[in-house]
Amino acid sequence: MALIEEGRICVLRTGRNAGQKVIVIQVDAKGQPTIEGITVKKKKCNARHLFPTASKVELRNASREEITKALKEGM
Repeated sequence: MALIEEGRICVLRTGRNAGQKVIVIQVDAKGQPTIEGITVKKKKCNARHLFPTASKVELRNASREEITKALKEGM
């Protein structure tokens, strides 16, 4: 079972956005996740920079507003 999977809410551990909650939008074949958050734009990141939480949301082809709403409810 992979901890970094689509829909998983994670916390960024490094960088200028450290401490921000994000949602994993997609994971490519190499295992590199694409993330998006309230103040974090959609981008790829290193899986080592993410701290997975126990929370998971079901979002398929979600817009930025739906992602923001899901993160605010999950806080």
